[in-house]
Amino acid sequence: MNRERDPLVVGRVVGDVLDPFTRTTTLKVTYGSKEVTNGREFKPSQVIHQPRVEVGGSDLRSFYTLVMVDPDAPSPSDPNLREYLHWLVTDIPGTTGAAFGQEVMCYESPRPTMGIHRFVFVLFQQLGRQTVYAPGWRQNFNTRDFAELYNLGSPVAAIYFDCQRESGSGGRRMYP
Repeated sequence: MNRERDPLVVGRVVGDVLDPFTRTTTLKVTYGSKEVTNGREFKPSQVIHQPRVEVGGSDLRSFYTLVMVDPDAPSPSDPNLREYLHWLVTDIPGTTGAAFGQEVMCYESPRPTMGIHRFVFVLFQQLGRQTVYAPGWRQNFNTRDFAELYNLGSPVAAIYFDCQRESGSGGRRMYP
């Protein structure tokens, strides 16, 4: 795909979270019946429960790590908690899904308070099983450093959605 038209480049996921990479594995993320596509908007109420994640790959002997981060925490104009780790699942066998992996950081639903936040799912292929461990905290997580620490190499897939605070949850009313 042309880099200028790649939605991960346009949405600044490549740059803010990841270096350029070539997708080699399929990654499908769905909340209920709605599939995540790059830049699609979801409301916080639609992403309360962890999504269904399906991972491609060639066989069950390959293992993957799934990272979900918010590079815009606490606000896109001042992302001083970048990246905030929302979910971490390791040892996902190829051709299965996150439900078959080891959840090492439980899913924390997105609750943006200011601005439009990007929530990024990144998939890495592991060198072996039980080779990736949980970090000690969620704020100021760094996907690049994490991948380097565990020799994960470049991502094999990534996808993101946008989410912002729902109207009606405080603030000024626009009508009398």
